[in-house]
Amino acid sequence: MVENLAYRLESDKPFDTVVASLEKEAVGNQFRVLHVHDVKATLEEKGFEREPLKIVEVCNAGFAYQALQKDLHAALFMPCRFVVHTEGDKTVVTLARPAAIAEMLPGSGLDQLAADVESTLKKVMEASV
Repeated sequence: MVENLAYRLESDKPFDTVVASLEKEAVGNQFRVLHVHDVKATLEEKGFEREPLKIVEVCNAGFAYQALQKDLHAALFMPCRFVVHTEGDKTVVTLARPAAIAEMLPGSGLDQLAADVESTLKKVMEASV
C-alpha cells in the first residue's frame, strides 16, 4: 500500500550528505527549497529522542500555480516533501508521489501535471542518493 503512495530509495551515503544533495538537486531542477524541518532536533527540545529525521519541503511555483488552477484541493498536498531518515547504516529518502495525489482528486485534470512533477522529483532523489 505504501508503495502506491510513496517512492522510496536507500543510500549508503551519510544522512547530511543526502539532505544537502537533495537541496542542491531540487534547486538545479527549478524547485525552491522552502524549508527543512529537523524533526529530531524539534523532538529533542521537548525531551524526546529519535534517530535523524528531516523533512525537505520544495516547490516549483509554476507547477503549483497550474495545480491550483485545476483544483484548489491540490493545496492540501503542497508543498512537495522529501522525508529523510536512517535505518541502520542506510539513509532512506521517501517522496509522497504526486501521481497518487492526482488519484485522490479524480476528475481534477491533474494527472499529467502530477506525472511531470513526480518524474522530476524522482530524478532529484536518484541524483542525491
